[in-house]
This record gives sequence, C-alpha cells and structure tokens, in this order.
Amino acid sequence: MDHTATADDAIRVYWMTGCSSCLRTKEFLQKHGVPFLSRNVLEDESAYAELERFGLKQVPIVTRGAEWVNGQVLRDVARLCDITYGEVRMLPVEVMRARLDAVLAGAARFLAQMPDEALARMLPNRPRSFAELGWHIANIADAFLEHEDGIPLTFDSYMRVPMPAQSGRDQLIAYCEEMRRRMSEWFGGPGADCDWSRRADVYYGEQTMHEFLERTVWHAGQHVRQLMWVLEGLGIAPDRPLGPETFAGLPMPEKVWDEADPAKLRRAP
Repeated sequence: MDHTATADDAIRVYWMTGCSSCLRTKEFLQKHGVPFLSRNVLEDESAYAELERFGLKQVPIVTRGAEWVNGQVLRDVARLCDITYGEVRMLPVEVMRARLDAVLAGAARFLAQMPDEALARMLPNRPRSFAELGWHIANIADAFLEHEDGIPLTFDSYMRVPMPAQSGRDQLIAYCEEMRRRMSEWFGGPGADCDWSRRADVYYGEQTMHEFLERTVWHAGQHVRQLMWVLEGLGIAPDRPLGPETFAGLPMPEKVWDEADPAKLRRAP
C-alpha cells in the first residue's frame, strides 16, 4: 500500500461497466452511506492515469488520500472507509460446488438460445461481446483450476478473450460443459483433500481457498445473470432460468448491470 502524502482525503472508486466486483463495491459503499467519487476507467482516460501513482492498472480499486485497497475484498474496503464490518459466513464447500455446476450448466443452456447474429454484439457501455461474456463464465472456473495447477491468479487471468475459433455457439457451449466436467473431476479427485483454510495465491488480497471458491462461484453467477439479462433484452425467455435458489447466500451485487437501457440489446452493434 502506498503512503505518499496528500491533502486530498476523498474516497474514489475506480471501476468499469459490467465488472461484477466493481458493481458490488459501489453497492457496498452506497449501502453504508459512504460518499465517493466515481471514476469509470472506460469513460475517462485520466482515471487509469490517476492509478499510476499506486502502480496499479486494474479495477475495482478504492482510494482514500494516499491509501488504496482492492475493492474485491470488502473487509479491506470497510477498513479504509471506516465501516464496521461484522462476521461473514460462507456457504459450505459442497453447496458452492453444486451452485457452480448449476451456473455452468445454465450458461451452456442460455448460450444454446443465442442467435448467431447476436454473438458479436457488444454489451452496453462495455467492449465485451455476448460471446465473450459466455466464454468468460467458463474461464472463471478455468482460472480456478489453473491456480490449483500452480498458476497464480492475476488480473489478466480474468481479462482473457476467446480466439475467433472459440467464439462460435457450439464452441462456447462445449467450453462450459468441459469446465463442468473438469470441476467435477477436481472436486472428486485432488479437491477432496483441499485445505480450504490455506491461503490462495490471488492478486486481489489475502484470501483463503474457501474465499477464492466463493469468489469463483458468485463471479460466474453474476455473469450468468447478465447472460440471462442479455437474452431477455433480445426478447428471448431464458430456458429454465436460474433463480434465488442458485444465488442465495452468495455475496453478489443486487443489480445485474450498471445503469443501462435493456432495449439497447435489441439494436444491431
């Protein structure tokens, strides 16, 4: 954490549209009545430049004067912003395992409904196509397994995009199904002996493996909510939509998307 002196003690939140952790961070501060300066790095090129003094180029980041924390760890945000942060209970691992499987299965199901011409369309105010959104859901699980193969989780792990040959509907569905299979095999194999209290090697702060799994599940879950929202915006009813039974008990944002008009999804890119 940087401790360069500054007279500016305002709280700033650096974020981007469609980022699940960014939305959660902003909602957390709003819920606790904490005013902050909103810095959308996709809309204002100077916002990323402001983060350079901290040596950062990632979001969500919350700053206060010369201090900063990663917005993905709400207890750190609470400490920085003088918010009382009580005890937090996580769902059992087996419950999270079932929830992640439901999310990946739902992603495959919803992608199967996506019209070919819609896959290349872009999300509102975010340079991410509908196809990339679907691919990202599976990649979140993939990044978890990479970690268990000894590859640390970095910010770039979540910023990867599919190659053109991976962006077709069949390929996207296959990736989601592949990750369902691989996650099941991991939980039934090496994961059966996982020490869920050990520290995970992740870029956003001190986290246990249990916390990393929770992040994986709700992160993918938030994006599958967005995938359902995309279908609804196209006038397509999601096949067996995921409801509260899938998301209850997970620390997810209340909103599905930052302020945007769903009708925009019907328009050609």
